[in-house]
Amino acid sequence: MKLLVRWGLLAAALLLVAQLYSGVSVAGFGAALIAALVLGLLNTLVRPLLVLLTLPVTLLTLGLFLFVINALMFWAAAGVLEGFYVAGFWAALIGSLLYSLCGIVIDAAVERIFSRGDA
Repeated sequence: MKLLVRWGLLAAALLLVAQLYSGVSVAGFGAALIAALVLGLLNTLVRPLLVLLTLPVTLLTLGLFLFVINALMFWAAAGVLEGFYVAGFWAALIGSLLYSLCGIVIDAAVERIFSRGDA
């Protein structure tokens, strides 16, 4: 249940990012659900490999290159999906930052809500 709630909230966050920033657009909630799923899969399967391969660059930039990797994952998801559009790399960078901030808030809220049910 927790996973489904988080998925729905992340889709809503993607719609919020599209409303806040004109470089990102989402066709509707269905497209946002699919985009959130694809972003989650990319971040789970591809991102760790990219982080490992770019470790020297990440160390030289004191971790700032991780923002570039996040932007690439965001841009890649938009590239393979209909209904989810990112204007370019800089739009992907700003969109991924906004989406990540929303994700942090969502994770904290979901943990707090579901930890109350355990007590």
